[in-house]
Amino acid sequence: MRRAAGLDLGTTNSALAVADGDRRITLARFPFRDGVAETFRSILYFHPEALDARRRMTAVAGPAAIEQYLDGEGDGRLIQSLKSYLADRGFEATSIFGANYSLVELLGFLVKAIRAAAERQIGPLGPRLVVGRPVRFEGADEEDDAFAEARLRAALAAAGFEEIVFEHEPLAAAYCYETRLDRDELVLVADFGGGTSDFSLLHVGPGARARGERRILGTAGVGVAGDALDAKILQHAISPALGLGSRYRSMLGKELVAPVWVYARLRRWHHLSFLKSKQTSALLREIRDQSLEPDKIAALIHVIEHDLGYHLYRAVERAKVALSRSERTRLVFDADGLHLERELTRAEFEGWIAEETGAMAACVDRLLDSVGAAPHDVDRVFMTGGTSFVPAVRAIFDARFGPEKVVAGGEMVSVASGLALRALEP
Repeated sequence: MRRAAGLDLGTTNSALAVADGDRRITLARFPFRDGVAETFRSILYFHPEALDARRRMTAVAGPAAIEQYLDGEGDGRLIQSLKSYLADRGFEATSIFGANYSLVELLGFLVKAIRAAAERQIGPLGPRLVVGRPVRFEGADEEDDAFAEARLRAALAAAGFEEIVFEHEPLAAAYCYETRLDRDELVLVADFGGGTSDFSLLHVGPGARARGERRILGTAGVGVAGDALDAKILQHAISPALGLGSRYRSMLGKELVAPVWVYARLRRWHHLSFLKSKQTSALLREIRDQSLEPDKIAALIHVIEHDLGYHLYRAVERAKVALSRSERTRLVFDADGLHLERELTRAEFEGWIAEETGAMAACVDRLLDSVGAAPHDVDRVFMTGGTSFVPAVRAIFDARFGPEKVVAGGEMVSVASGLALRALEP
């Protein structure tokens, strides 16, 4: 029986699905230490002693990467959010323990690992793959967007796929949503990833599919999503306890503020390894010795030297998830002898992310304006992606379309499922 494969290669999580000729979906499931998941963490781990026959370091990906990192006592290096750099012409390659790896090569490692893990469970995927892409890659203009897609295509080819078809991620989510319809609808799809939030307005349904008349009215995207919301919690709730805004006395006796660029790295946890250099270490120790709040700078040094970025990220993620269910929670970070704790309220969090949710709302409004549609014209809003659980994000759509029109489902795997359905078509 004919099978078709779709890959949602995400900034934070990836998923892969296959569809058969009867439009039945099978999702790849990936084992990890505590069970099995339908998503694969988009992460690589390099250990300096893990070498191939050519004496080149080999990467471990996904759940195994996290497990080896946690077991490795900081000896290796984690690489995450590779997709967010596709449009960045300045990021051609990075040095990992003295060896240079291109962005395409790193993404190729990730895709190969996803493919191998999926094929162990569901069999050969074949040479053709439909792959999701954002409406606009993070930080890209039109020219950079084409550059980003070309680099992604090269990485997929390196993983052995010969026929690669790209589909916008929100459109793929619409293919998935369409399977639950018994009539045609005008649907606004809101797809929230780690790096981008993408929106599409289109006609879907059994009649439109049968007639081959699915009509895409418009698409829009903004480079703000889940990672940006996490960064705001790190900035406001974690970084002050690690010295953000603290002051120290220079050798000339002048009071200076701890360098902000250090905390900008901290806001994206996978950048923390960039701070593990002799120069930065010497600078921070000098600042600690002259600081008016030396314990905070010492805590920052501890986080960097013990590679606690992932643990920080998990604490932030737990707090964000809790605030989606409750009005308040406690953010607790306790790892390797360092304990940080702070109460957070949903109102506080929503204030921190107001700029981001405002950018999302403005993008939705631009989409409606660009196609001349009013909110009452929209039959349904289908939300997908982890950020769709955040109440302040959902409120954007409740306010414009009414909560009765807003639905969600398969938040982490609907794009992959829709891509597999799209792969059944020419």
